[in-house]
Order: sequence, then structure tokens, then C-alpha cells
Amino acid sequence: MTPFLYTANPSRVVFGAGSLSQLGPEIEALGARRALVLSTPEQRPLAERVAALLGERSAGIFDRAVMHVPIETAREARDLARTLGADCAVAVGGGSTTGLGKAIALDSSLPILAIPTTYAGSEMTPIYGITEAGLKKTGKDARVLPRSVIYDPELTTGLPVPLSITSGINAIAHAAEGLYAVDANPIMSLMAEEGIAALGRALPAIRRQPGDLAARSDALYGAWLCGTVLGHVGMALHHKLCHTLGGSFNLPHAETHTIVLPQALAYNAKAAPEAMGRIARALNAGSAPQAVYDLAKNNGAPVALKDIGLREQDLDRACEIALQNQYPNPRALERQALRQLLQHAFEGARPG
Repeated sequence: MTPFLYTANPSRVVFGAGSLSQLGPEIEALGARRALVLSTPEQRPLAERVAALLGERSAGIFDRAVMHVPIETAREARDLARTLGADCAVAVGGGSTTGLGKAIALDSSLPILAIPTTYAGSEMTPIYGITEAGLKKTGKDARVLPRSVIYDPELTTGLPVPLSITSGINAIAHAAEGLYAVDANPIMSLMAEEGIAALGRALPAIRRQPGDLAARSDALYGAWLCGTVLGHVGMALHHKLCHTLGGSFNLPHAETHTIVLPQALAYNAKAAPEAMGRIARALNAGSAPQAVYDLAKNNGAPVALKDIGLREQDLDRACEIALQNQYPNPRALERQALRQLLQHAFEGARPG
């Protein structure tokens, strides 16, 4: 066996249908007295429900979380938390809201309780991302890892099917890259394969019946596993490209991951055969890149960057940004091959 180093991140998980009812005890366990509830504008009604459950422990609601965490929004939320005397934050929603909570924690060390309603997985990682002056900067800091996470599948049954599919494939990306990460280890690889398999089962079932609680539970379970992988090992080319495309060209996060993943896997396939075999096995397929592409296309997700707002003339700049900083990847970053990867993602070509 290849030598490895494994350090577990501290986290507390409450999982199960109806587990939102455990919010009060979880806030008590944090030793907090006043919580600022964070959400996107669209999820204001759920934020109000959470605030009502908190009762007198609710300090208020900040409902302006947006994609890629603009630094101005993070500062506004941080200042409001300080003004209201909040001693913790409850982030309810997807990656945008969790990311906002992390940005607040990074600056103020305010503890975060996360209530995910998508499959983003950010709640299980010490990774943060903040966009400033058109560039998304990411980093790792133990202060931003949510102290407690409540996974309630009932809160995901209303997640629109298109977003469910792209959010789920975004989660698969975390596990897929974790399998060939430079610091991969056997525990995370087990979690990665199980997480991919759970999502591979769940997403077609959700498309057939959006309210299927068993499928929603499977998807949230898979997202937890994949997010845990993301939080414990490094990522590679796929995530670098998606941060470049999302932060610099303001593309939607989950859709970008969905489109780029099969192309990034194809780029790395020959350099990471064991990882590709595990991905393919988890999805009951012969080819990992093609299986991920087909999972997206067959369930109605976008497969081309041109369909989510990227212009073809932006591809050269995206390639240049991605090449600026070298980072671990199974296959060396080659300008021509990377540019071809982006072209295939732009056009939505099925990996060959």
C-alpha cells in the first residue's frame, strides 16, 4: 500500500428527515445565544422559518448571499452580525450561503452552523472562496469549517430538478478529484467511491420523481461523503478551471462544474487509471468521463459552456488564467491540451 497521511477534520453531523427540529439543541451545544440567519434572497422564506425556530435566539436575517461571495457582501454581513450582537451564524441554503458564512468566520471567528439545502458539500470543508476585483481567491482555514451541520432531506425535496442534477454532479466532482489528489488516502477513496455511487443512483430517481424522499436522502448522503473528501484532500485541474470560469466570467457554479468535469476527467484519464476505474465502477460504466457526461446529459443538465453564458472569445483568457499558477495534477498542464479541453467544454463534446 502507498504510504499516506490522514488527519480528520472535526465536525458534528445531524442527519435524517425532520432533523431541522434539532436546531435549538445544536445552537445550545455551540454555547451561542444570538444567531444571525444567512440565506439568498430566494430562500428568505426558509430563513424566516429557521429564525422562528430559533425564537429569542434569532438576532435577525441577512438574505443577500450570492454566488462566488463578493467581498463587499461578506463585509456587509460581518458588520451586521457585529451590530446585532450575533455570536454565531446559521447558514441555510447552498454553497453561496455557506460560503458567505465562511467569509464572516474568516474575519470574525464567528462559529457557523450549516443547514444545506443543495448538494454543494461546502459545509464539510475548511475551504473558502472570496471574489474581489473580478478574481476568485480560495484558501483553507480551520476557522471557516462549520462547527455543526444539520442534513434534513425534507428541506431538499423542493430543490428544482435541474439544480438538483447540477448540484449533485458538482458533488461528484469533489470525490472524483479526491481519488487522484496528491494527498489522497484510503479512507477518503472509500468515501469518494461510495459518495459517487449514492449520487449516481439518486439523480435519475430524483428526475423521475422530485419528491422521492429516499432518493433525496441518498443524494444528501452522497453529498456529505463527497464534501468530506473535498475537505480532507487537495483538488486539481477541474476545480482550478471551475474557479477560473466562475470567478472571472461570473458563470453559475454548479452548472460550470457539471460541464467541465467530464472534460477534466478525460484530460487526466491516462495519468490516473485507478481513479478512473473507481469512478466508472461507482457509476456502473466502462468509462469515467463518458459516464459523468451521460449522467448529466441524460438527466437534462447543460453540457456546453456556450449554453450558460461563456463567449468563445473568452476561452483564450480562461486558459491563460488557469496556467498562471501551477498546482498538483496527475497530468502536467499543457497549454495546447488545456485549450482543447476548454474548447470541448464550450461545445459540449462527449469525451471520446
